[in-house]
Amino acid sequence: MSDRYFPRWRLADRSQSVIGPEDRMPWPQTAAMGVQHVVAMFGSTVLAPLLMGFDTNVAILMSGIGTLLFFLFVGGRVPSYLGSSFAFIGGVIAVTGYAGGGGPNPNIAVALGAIIACGLVYTLIGLLVWWYNSKTHGGASVVIEKLMPPVVTGAVVAVIGLNLAPIAAKSAMGGSTFDALMALATMLCVGGVAVWTNGMVQRLLILVGLFLACVLYFLLTNVAALGTPIDFTLVSQAAWIGLPTFHAPEFQWTAMGLIAPVAVILVAENLGHIKAVSAMTGKDLDSYMGRAFVGDGVATMLSGSVGGTGVTTYAENIGVMAVTRIYSTLVFVVAALFACVLGFSPKFGALIQTIPGPVLGGVSVVVFGLIAVAGARIWVVNKVDFSENRNLIVAAVTLVMGAGDFSLSIGNFTLNGIGTATFGAIILYALLRRRQGAAAA
Repeated sequence: MSDRYFPRWRLADRSQSVIGPEDRMPWPQTAAMGVQHVVAMFGSTVLAPLLMGFDTNVAILMSGIGTLLFFLFVGGRVPSYLGSSFAFIGGVIAVTGYAGGGGPNPNIAVALGAIIACGLVYTLIGLLVWWYNSKTHGGASVVIEKLMPPVVTGAVVAVIGLNLAPIAAKSAMGGSTFDALMALATMLCVGGVAVWTNGMVQRLLILVGLFLACVLYFLLTNVAALGTPIDFTLVSQAAWIGLPTFHAPEFQWTAMGLIAPVAVILVAENLGHIKAVSAMTGKDLDSYMGRAFVGDGVATMLSGSVGGTGVTTYAENIGVMAVTRIYSTLVFVVAALFACVLGFSPKFGALIQTIPGPVLGGVSVVVFGLIAVAGARIWVVNKVDFSENRNLIVAAVTLVMGAGDFSLSIGNFTLNGIGTATFGAIILYALLRRRQGAAAA
């Protein structure tokens, strides 16, 4: 590891097949790659605030600022983009009572205070890992992996999707048969892009599928008059440049207790991101893990303090890096700056708000389902052995607690299904592991 805090980015040779984190391309190519990363994260980073009733302009702006903060904390050595985290959706909906379907969340302030609390917990974990890494030269990842092995992380990730399933289904059904059929058509659009395309289009399946569904909805309503037409009045009235709508947080113990456990999910996501990038680049990045956690945590707190969503590292951007084999961290600086520009465009925000409710409901079903399946994929990729009773019990209990929204109240402190499932999985795995060891002895 270099003694310099920031690397000296070397201009890459044209013959290089892989552009490393500490390399750079000519600036026109760097700019083009930065825009591509914004497009890659766009679908999810815009969808998450819509599902929670947050301002999309603020979310995009804070994703850019958060990425710049992350870049500073890791000294420009870990390629990553921070976008809106889906891990917060269940908790935010639970504490605010938001019904979904688009439109502003009237109780956003309570959710923001809880997001800040989660970011604080995440930052404290990061500081602990940072300190431990300085003593053990990257040994914190081993401890984290022992506390949260694949059977635990897979179950917790799956629970997020399952906990949100009733909300997605209700949103997709809408208020009429036409709305329900349009939601089903949206699912088919996204599925068609996922199956019948390839390359970059396939990687942008949510964004492309959403666009196709909106076009279909426009033709059926605005042209054929079969349903409620899309109203573009706000788009025409909105200014090209302007400040987004910021919100101040409100701190409530119950809400903070419900959302703070999401920090465990963010740790698992960031750990997986660092491991994936290390494998792709051939560089051991474990020593930057604590700094990455702190950067993500501080970015989440800052985002929540002005009305933005919690942020996390994005798998979509890992996919772009894997395809292009370009890992230069300067690319993410350009991406972040471009996202900030979009955040200051009210016309962009107004255009996002025209997405019809049934289309948003259909996309929700797909996205929440993909989250649930992503948990199962963690089990498959890591070859979790379910013939072992410890793994079987941990997964079974976690899934039912989360999907059934098992809540636990102690005085004014309440954990909902995702929180109890998360802590329950970690504690249950540790207890059963000790008992098994004692039995073997």
